[in-house]
Amino acid sequence: MTNEEIRQQADMLKDYVIRCRRKVHEFAEPSGTEEQTSAFVRKEMEDLGLPYERVSATGLMAVLDTGRPGPHMALRADMDALSVPESRENLTGPRTCLSKNPATCHACGHDAHTAMLLGAMKALKAKEDRLRGVFYFCFEEGEEDGRGVADMLKALGRRKVDTVWAIHVYAGLPSGTICVDPGPRMAGAAGVELTVVGKGGHGSRPDMAVNPVMCAAAILTNVAMAWVNQITAGETVTLGVTSIRGGDTGNVIPDTAAIKGSLRFFNMEEGRKAVEVFKQVAEHTAVMNRCAVEFGPRFKALCGPVINDKRYAAIAREALLEILGEECVVSGEPWYASESFSRWLAAYPGVFAHLGTKNPEKGFGAAHHNSRFDVDEEVLSLGLTATLKYVDAVQKKYG
Repeated sequence: MTNEEIRQQADMLKDYVIRCRRKVHEFAEPSGTEEQTSAFVRKEMEDLGLPYERVSATGLMAVLDTGRPGPHMALRADMDALSVPESRENLTGPRTCLSKNPATCHACGHDAHTAMLLGAMKALKAKEDRLRGVFYFCFEEGEEDGRGVADMLKALGRRKVDTVWAIHVYAGLPSGTICVDPGPRMAGAAGVELTVVGKGGHGSRPDMAVNPVMCAAAILTNVAMAWVNQITAGETVTLGVTSIRGGDTGNVIPDTAAIKGSLRFFNMEEGRKAVEVFKQVAEHTAVMNRCAVEFGPRFKALCGPVINDKRYAAIAREALLEILGEECVVSGEPWYASESFSRWLAAYPGVFAHLGTKNPEKGFGAAHHNSRFDVDEEVLSLGLTATLKYVDAVQKKYG
């Protein structure tokens, strides 16, 4: 496809993609419950006459086989929302659309991802006679809790895959820009989930009890000191403690205290080391305080960092510069959030693009997972253009 043909396709499908985004936004179904969203996507596949399979409870994969030799490309979008009540306004005024469920909303932009991939699916089907190879349109369930990625990768594992591609809208970049930098782009994650077990008692006699709250506080202090000396210099591991709970009454020492949070990192081995250091510190600190410590099942490295393949990132950057220009294709700092697409890129070479959606004048720019997060719909055609151009560039590189 020529650049002009790609632009025409993106322009022709602009309204369609926006309608899809608004429809999915209204559904706003959290991980594992994307029944309406899945049904909507399935109907679009059927309307295009594409064969598809349900790879998990709600996850879907459609296949476009051109019948001609060429690259096998997997294009992915996630579909789930969050259990976050949605503000009726973004940063400056009323939203264009609202979730129909007041307890959930698309506070991370997965509605936009689904819509852009539906647009790409429609555009590539329309140009099937100009294409080569095989395309897998992958709509992943449960990205937020990671439940859908294993089944999707298992389904892809039965097929030939040369490269993978996905886009995440990003409030950290200005609207109208896109980043396809090589190397680490999003952080790996480990869960922090532990319970300190002590012995309850009267608040006036801590000597007759075993205070798990004091022990929990000591664990966090000691972890910070241990990391200074044990985390490799130049590597980043962040600790986000989001909950310390150990009783509700001012004069009662509780039996237990719980700590929850997460670690983030850009080097998987360093992340694993940080988890082990944390566990060792917790165990030894508990002994010092006559407590015991129990670790939850999520206290481990849950996913690796998102690492863009150097070769395919270069292909993407060159292609996008050609069609979008230097003002649109930018470099950006790695994002400390985590993504299940890390597992895709660990299995196959490819690119995870960050599509800017920050436009403060129009109210777009609230942080992800925030009730005021909103997507600048004007960027969706840019995302579609980028997807189609990446497809075209890989086809040309194939020969």
